Amino acid sequence: MKKKLIKRVIMQKKVFILIALVFLFNFNLFAGESYSKQEIEKMISKMVILGFSGENINPNDEIYKNIKSGLGGVILFDKDPNDKNKRKNVRNKEQLKNLTAQLQAISKEKLLISIDQEGGIVQRLKKEDGFVDTLKASDVALKGENFAKQTYELLAKDLKQSGINTDFAPVVDLAINKENKVIVTRGRSFGESSKEVIKYSSIFVDELKKQNVISVLKHFPGHGSSLGDSHLGFVDITNTWNEKELEPYKYFIKNNKVDMIMSAHVYNKNLDAINPATLSYNINTKLLRNKLGFQGVLVSDDLQMYAISKHYNLKQTLTLAINSGVNMLLFANQLAKPITLKEIVDTVYAQVLNKEIPLEQIIKSNERINKMINNI
Repeated sequence: MKKKLIKRVIMQKKVFILIALVFLFNFNLFAGESYSKQEIEKMISKMVILGFSGENINPNDEIYKNIKSGLGGVILFDKDPNDKNKRKNVRNKEQLKNLTAQLQAISKEKLLISIDQEGGIVQRLKKEDGFVDTLKASDVALKGENFAKQTYELLAKDLKQSGINTDFAPVVDLAINKENKVIVTRGRSFGESSKEVIKYSSIFVDELKKQNVISVLKHFPGHGSSLGDSHLGFVDITNTWNEKELEPYKYFIKNNKVDMIMSAHVYNKNLDAINPATLSYNINTKLLRNKLGFQGVLVSDDLQMYAISKHYNLKQTLTLAINSGVNMLLFANQLAKPITLKEIVDTVYAQVLNKEIPLEQIIKSNERINKMINNI
């Protein structure tokens, strides 16, 4: 009896070990291919663009460790929104050049070093800090094509000399709603007609391209007709959006002139009855990918903006965004409590494990990102 009991215990242990081994084996096998936990985490990291504080970098800094872990990109700002007297990343041209060199040197892989440099009210590199001053888009459009070419040539060279390889510009939103406070009244649109917007945004993109700076068209599927500001909360464009707002995107996609597109945190129940564009499969995959034919990188607008963060938790945001077709996840760490790369990676990895996010989405995003950065 005692011997039988011992044999049973031994057998149970063997079965337990076998089950454990099978679990561990499957733990590292996804989509018919072998990927380790570390490899998957690195692929997830590559999909993230983070904001951080610091005018220079050392090995003890969190952002240094993040880049070592495979972070896809950073976004730079001049001022700290929580303390207007404090610098966040940019003090002057020489300091910025040193910072970007430090960032790029951390990893052997190309790092996306991005900034918002449109001109007018949205330019992080300012005249008083030694950079070129750029007029707002609406004023550039009034001065004609030659002026636009000279303007964006200087801007692009400034970025290149500063070590920045990605500009979240140009805005291709149409100035449809004259009361629009986030785009139109700030002069961020080149005009009401798609023809004018295409003309001047093309010049902008061409000049960036000459300097090997990635351009980012924004904000898909159109923010120029909105009544609200998605930085502050939910924005419904159901009754104001017009299909002609897609025309700039159609032009750039058809002519193979677009590297990256940024989604908008706007809601249109006629396009998606549940989610805003950034989290919408109907908009990002069915419309942008399948109907318009976009094959490049889709980046989210800042996922900490209140239009998203007030309505979705981190797990919901990341799951919906990735499954919708977003390839790069932007967390500017400007308007809310800073989020860490570890939080993002751990959340996405757990969702991959429980099959809520297909690994194929992660792999495809990395393929798109790699193809883009190999061209700069």
